[in-house]
Amino acid sequence: MMSSEAEADIDTTMQCCACCGVKEDDDIKLKNCTACYLVKYCGIKCQKKHRPKHKRACKQRAAELRDELLFKQPEGSLFGDCPICCLPLSIDHKRSSIMGCCGKVVCDGCDYANPIHESEGKIQQLCPFCRLPEVKSMEKVEANLMERIKNDDPVALNQMAMYCIKKGEYKRAFEYLTKAAGLNYARAHYELAALYHLGEGVEKDEKKLMYHTEEAAIGGHPDARCNLGSYEYHNGDVERALKHWIIGANLGDDDSLHAIKECFKAELVSKEDYAAALRAHQAAVDTMKSPQREEALVARQAIQNLDAAEAAGDSSEALKIQQQRLDALVGRISPDARHRFYQNLLSEE
Repeated sequence: MMSSEAEADIDTTMQCCACCGVKEDDDIKLKNCTACYLVKYCGIKCQKKHRPKHKRACKQRAAELRDELLFKQPEGSLFGDCPICCLPLSIDHKRSSIMGCCGKVVCDGCDYANPIHESEGKIQQLCPFCRLPEVKSMEKVEANLMERIKNDDPVALNQMAMYCIKKGEYKRAFEYLTKAAGLNYARAHYELAALYHLGEGVEKDEKKLMYHTEEAAIGGHPDARCNLGSYEYHNGDVERALKHWIIGANLGDDDSLHAIKECFKAELVSKEDYAAALRAHQAAVDTMKSPQREEALVARQAIQNLDAAEAAGDSSEALKIQQQRLDALVGRISPDARHRFYQNLLSEE
């Protein structure tokens, strides 16, 4: 709530300059204090002169406004919906793929169903969204990215930054991420926070780390939200921590729900609030499910199990059975399409 001092400021200065008292008319246009929006000024000179009197109320109201924005429940995660099935994308980024041709992020369910459809219809293998031929070379992928970057595509900027980070080119990555964050892309804010935390390409800066983490959380990034909860908890503010974790749980974040569970065990959260968080989390998870996505998940797990067994030199009968089950699961897919689907799954690891 607003302080009495702030309310007094509003009553006395809303229609006149808070410093000199001049009223607004056709010749004089007053401007708000952009930090708190409590008072107005006729010019910079009056604003600077009034600053010592207004500073305390300004900071308090600015913090209140920031918290209102920070603790507002996002409509969904930053990942949005799959452009094909129109269901919310999983917050586990490994369960979706970025198409190298059009740059669209498609869920594994649609990416899994597409080669099955192509195989059954004996048609050319195409992108599940734009229906252009698959981009196979990394050079072509990067060329497509650069075209999208020219048009200020924040997803492309962020993706190129990730390529730069893999190559150890942190300064280039920082430039791309800064531009993407300027376009209000939450994932870029989260990656910038990581750079400021690790000091990669930039000097370590806790204030900028917190700013970008908060911006990412506001944009619907579940990991950023969970991290903010952990930060507040370790600083002794359990109430603020729980607010963050409840928002994260409402997005379907498992780590946030686990943190609430631990607080419930420690009797820091009520049974009713924990139950509400469980229901909200389950509702969010259910919206991200589909039969195709579940089949794709089974295929992914089978691939991972086989890879692990082969890496360990396992040649047992159980391994052969696993291979048979996997073949039966995706047996409708042509060999070329099946290989492509496997690669799409593994490329996001």
